[in-house]
Amino acid sequence: MKTGNRLLQFDICILEEQTQLTLNDLCCACSVPTEQIIELVDFGILEPIGSEPDHWNFDGISLNRARIALRLQRDIGIDLVGAALALELLDEIKLLRARLRAVDAECPGDNFC
Repeated sequence: MKTGNRLLQFDICILEEQTQLTLNDLCCACSVPTEQIIELVDFGILEPIGSEPDHWNFDGISLNRARIALRLQRDIGIDLVGAALALELLDEIKLLRARLRAVDAECPGDNFC
């Protein structure tokens, strides 16, 4: 999309859950230094595979979680504890919606089963 003399850039990234990212890959994808990703791990927001940062691998879901947490920090000033809580609540909402869809599939409409 072009506006005036500037070209807008869209940040689109489609990854599968099975995609493996190194710590460096995740830092590059989120445009943050290593220390910020390590903080996300320390607060339980991200759960890497591997015992130490040099050997960490992250899946595609981790990229999404990192971006959400970093956006919450940047845009509305939420600290990492708040970001962890927000992500936990978002996960719970997703789970409840999936359960509701399953119930709706079993009992469509207003009929009570």
